[in-house]
Amino acid sequence: MLDWIKNINRDYPDFWKVYLTRMEKKSVRYVVLSTETTGLDYKKDVILSIGAFAIENDSIHIGDSYEAVLLQYIYNHDNGLSNEFIIESKQPKLLEPKAIQEFVEYLGNATLIGHRIDFDVEIINEALEKLHCGRLKNEALDIEVMYRKWKELTGEKHFSLEELCNTFKMPLADKVSASEDAYTIGLLFLKLKSRLGIEKFQK
Repeated sequence: MLDWIKNINRDYPDFWKVYLTRMEKKSVRYVVLSTETTGLDYKKDVILSIGAFAIENDSIHIGDSYEAVLLQYIYNHDNGLSNEFIIESKQPKLLEPKAIQEFVEYLGNATLIGHRIDFDVEIINEALEKLHCGRLKNEALDIEVMYRKWKELTGEKHFSLEELCNTFKMPLADKVSASEDAYTIGLLFLKLKSRLGIEKFQK
């Protein structure tokens, strides 16, 4: 409790203080997250889009979702990249600070679900650092880890979303977006959760 009071008293943005108070309680809600990024170096690359869906009572709630394309003009300019796909996209477009704030408000104290979720968490943490916030404190579960547990696999072999979908004879969307990936990850999570026969998977 003392750590929580100490955090609240720090000079954080208001939205982050609210987030910290929400983390004092456990949640039965899961949030499936997928990000599109400019690369795989969370220190140097940036988020291009975010897609997320909530899961409660073993159901994906389509109406409880978050989606945004991030306007990364400075990054694109500095790296000689085009902004054309951003302008043409019909998704909501936000500057990174606003998108990250909205996502944190949407996420609340839910347990995060993802495919190689550690990377998504770290690149969001980098964006939060720019806003003078702390790091995400949510529990995070990875469907790749769950798959290895189910199959009792050892070693470092990675499994793509396509490979995981093939295991369950699930179609993979032709047009890839963060939201479509998040929905696919959500379906895989529910199947793996059922196969593992547990209420809450601990990493």
